[in-house]
Amino acid sequence: MPINYYIVLSVALFSIGIIGVLTRRNAIIIFMCVELMLNAANLLLVAFSKMHNLALGLNFPTLASDAQIFVFFIMVVAAAEVSVGLAIIVMIYRNIHSVDVNFLNRLKN
Repeated sequence: MPINYYIVLSVALFSIGIIGVLTRRNAIIIFMCVELMLNAANLLLVAFSKMHNLALGLNFPTLASDAQIFVFFIMVVAAAEVSVGLAIIVMIYRNIHSVDVNFLNRLKN
């Protein structure tokens, strides 16, 4: 499959994530959109890694697949981020009974 399909899919996912972060007020939706943007970047990283392997004529795992290992570590860190982020959102909801970002901005003053 050509790399153009992966690039278009990644740009579409990243754009959906940006639109969600900029337009939504719910902290959980914003959090999910940030994760969507991170996954779009991971998809592009893996696609370019695969393209690089094919350009070198390699069909077996070599040092050229470092990007795929890097994506694995990004996913591990993202899983830890999700657990910490959702814990913070749950604690905010328990204290103020809302996850509206506009309400949280008023708490700064």
